[in-house]
Amino acid sequence: MKVAEQIRKKIKSIPESQPFGYADLGIAPGDFFTAAKALERLQKKGKIKKVSKGIFYKPEISIFGAMPPDYDVILKNYLYQNGKRVGYVTGSVLYNQLNLSTQMAFRTKIATNRKRKKIDISWLKTDSVKAYTTITDENYRLLEILDAIKDIKLISDTPVGKAVRILMPKIKLFAKKDIENLMQYALQYPPRVRALLGAIIENIFGNKYDIFQLKNSLNPSTIFKLGIKNTDLPTIQNWNIK
Repeated sequence: MKVAEQIRKKIKSIPESQPFGYADLGIAPGDFFTAAKALERLQKKGKIKKVSKGIFYKPEISIFGAMPPDYDVILKNYLYQNGKRVGYVTGSVLYNQLNLSTQMAFRTKIATNRKRKKIDISWLKTDSVKAYTTITDENYRLLEILDAIKDIKLISDTPVGKAVRILMPKIKLFAKKDIENLMQYALQYPPRVRALLGAIIENIFGNKYDIFQLKNSLNPSTIFKLGIKNTDLPTIQNWNIK
């Protein structure tokens, strides 16, 4: 089967508005040039539209004209690679989802393990940052919490003490293994994250968990000025937090 025919047949099976790339078309590396020409011809005929470099979609035609692509699917393409999660949404959008902020973000920040790139398509505009550790479907929720702790002073419409009070019930719901993993991942984050997480875990669980590694990873002479009061988190004095 010729490459152009293979592409037309594959595209026919893809739902309208759903973005797709070369990987979805099953194109062999040696056929990329031929495939690019075939896709270019389909664009000129209006059969497909280009979303960004290497990403296309079949437009759904309504009475108002061609409908835009499914932006959730576009975003998912950047969060997964070959079926494996390589990124997650962080920053202001995440903090809004965690009820830490009421502000709406104009740009979506993505923490990722893959090559960082921007998306700038209609209202979907993203920036990317390097993740602190390898991202999986099993750990990204824990990394979200660590990101929130890392940026806790930057959440402009929520005082730090209030943000801590919002995060504590969420952490309390984690399973034992998740808490242990949370502490391990925190070792790859800045010292202030380790200190605040240690204080939160000690406050919630007492001596249920071994927090020695977190405590031992900190410089005992470093003071973390986070603007938290004892009434918000009674254990801060054990972690040099003010």
